[in-house]
Amino acid sequence: MYRTHNCGELRIQDVSKSVVLSGWIQRSRDLGGMTFIDLRDRYGITQLVFNMDANASLCNEARKLGREYVVQVEGTVTERSNKNPKMPTGDIEIIVEKLTVLNASLTPPFTIENETDGGEEIRMKYRYLDLRREPLKNNLLLRHRMAFEVRNYFNMNQFIEIETPVLIKSTPEGARDFVVPSRVNPGQFYALPQSPQTFKQLLMIAGYDRYVQIVKCFRDEDLRADRQPEFTQIDCEMSFVHQQDILDMFEGMVKHLFKTVKNIEFSEPFPRMTYDEAMEQYGTDKPDIRFGMPITEITSIAKGKGFGVIDSAAYTGGICVHGCSEYSRKQLDELTEYVKRPQIGAKGLLYVKYGTDGSLKSSVDKFYQPDELKKWADAIKAQPGDLLLIMAGEKISTLKALGELRLEMGNRLNLRPKDVFKPLWVLDFPLLEWDEEAKRYFAMHHPFTSPKTDDIELLDTQPGKVRANAYDMVINGTEVGGGSIRIHNEDLQKKMFSLLGFTDEEAQRQFGFLMHAFRYGAPPHGGIAFGFDRLVAIFAGEDSIRDVIAFPKNNAARDVMIDTPSEITAEQLKELSIKIDIR
Repeated sequence: MYRTHNCGELRIQDVSKSVVLSGWIQRSRDLGGMTFIDLRDRYGITQLVFNMDANASLCNEARKLGREYVVQVEGTVTERSNKNPKMPTGDIEIIVEKLTVLNASLTPPFTIENETDGGEEIRMKYRYLDLRREPLKNNLLLRHRMAFEVRNYFNMNQFIEIETPVLIKSTPEGARDFVVPSRVNPGQFYALPQSPQTFKQLLMIAGYDRYVQIVKCFRDEDLRADRQPEFTQIDCEMSFVHQQDILDMFEGMVKHLFKTVKNIEFSEPFPRMTYDEAMEQYGTDKPDIRFGMPITEITSIAKGKGFGVIDSAAYTGGICVHGCSEYSRKQLDELTEYVKRPQIGAKGLLYVKYGTDGSLKSSVDKFYQPDELKKWADAIKAQPGDLLLIMAGEKISTLKALGELRLEMGNRLNLRPKDVFKPLWVLDFPLLEWDEEAKRYFAMHHPFTSPKTDDIELLDTQPGKVRANAYDMVINGTEVGGGSIRIHNEDLQKKMFSLLGFTDEEAQRQFGFLMHAFRYGAPPHGGIAFGFDRLVAIFAGEDSIRDVIAFPKNNAARDVMIDTPSEITAEQLKELSIKIDIR
């Protein structure tokens, strides 16, 4: 046998046992007549001891070994004289009596340590080495545990895990599809699913009233820290439910994960706010409520003083940063440059310093008297010692810019600790959003989202004011889950497709199978999908979902380890009836 124990399980009670261990050499230290080697596997590290006086040839053999060699050792467990309380195996060591090199290793391109000297690109290229490091190993173990607990929760609540197809029909409404050519049907293509949306609705029609699947999804979209071209969802659907039933069930799942994985208990219901409240107070539909600093509108009290920037603006609002009235001009200039970045797009930033002595000093002193600035401070609930940061412009863009500024101040003031978790629900999204360039409405969530019952009559007259029967779960400023009550009526679904600019023929071609299924007794149903990668990243305290995925793609959607995407042969293209024309 290659091992009797793993490298993380031996303890003081195992002293005097004869054992066999196998693993990788983490590091080696030569100290005169003694050589110490740390042997690692996925379970931990055990110290090996080679004694020159006891066995010189074995000790010399050990000194020739390099990092990441795979070795097997036989020896006796002894108590360490210099114990290491930071290691679970730190009370013991192995006096090695036999050493077998199972495989040599080249010198790794970076150190396999918690704090490595390898940059992200080189570590992505050698991902199989990066995965040996403790942080990534722990993230994958956490991912495994969370997946187990997700399935455990849903099994206890009578859900059935059902696999849905990976080769499906292309329905390009939303992100771009990844397409797959069909050899046996020349000129035709499958698509990889952006989600199992239509299939889980069909399962509800089929009578499987509680469906769940931990499923791979694919979207060809621009990447960022919380996006990958292939990602994992916890995909769920339920029949005969109202919105409240959905919120209760899936809030329960998240509470179950926090309790079983993080030992954090949420005894109270998660807070809820409407989409409009979130945008008005936080400038985003995924607010981070770990800290305050809400946005306050001051349009009416700021206008009419001859300052063109504000007088010509549709909206003026600001945030109060507590205890920062002493911010320097340099710091304020840095914040101004921050909000002017293309990603935010603000034209500038105004400030008011509310001194601890009650004085008010601002960048607009020329236009506003102290008593007028005091009205701003009172409206934004500022106290002496606070700093007011103000923006003006078109309402939606200004709110979003203030929301970004709020998060930046939260970062600068260390108000966003990764070990504090603040979940909430955001409700009552708009059903539709208008695209000025395309001159048509798009679905805020997807075309199968049901409008609020009270708003259905507005579909014919004011579709932009219709609220969706939709909900998102947000944790610490990240949307981790989103869903809706679905349309289950063919006539309402046809109206929805019409509002989205589909002709009857287009709707039939893309979604005719679902519309037809509605005619055979579709129950009321709804569901939600959680971004599993995002959930794991939040639990792990990571900023990027790449750090909780075994083999992720980089920002260019490439896997630099296996060098993909790549060209295929002319013979393969011929079989697929495809010609390449790169213009």
